[in-house]
Amino acid sequence: MVYKTHGTCSSQIDIELDQDTIKSVQFTNGCNGNLKGICALVKGMKVQDAIDRLEGIKCGAKNTSCPDQLACALKQMIQ
Repeated sequence: MVYKTHGTCSSQIDIELDQDTIKSVQFTNGCNGNLKGICALVKGMKVQDAIDRLEGIKCGAKNTSCPDQLACALKQMIQ
């Protein structure tokens, strides 16, 4: 799935699931090192666990963040 982000430096997230487990995540643009770290941490994680941990994280004064946008994308995928 390709998810177009809103309100973040990253512009899109490419996500691949294996049933209820995250197989891979790749961000386009954004803070390269931090986003590579997030991708490595969520790989192999259950989708709901990732949502529970990432949802609601804010970046500075923004109402969202790249981790929050990943949670939004994952929620959309499982609905």
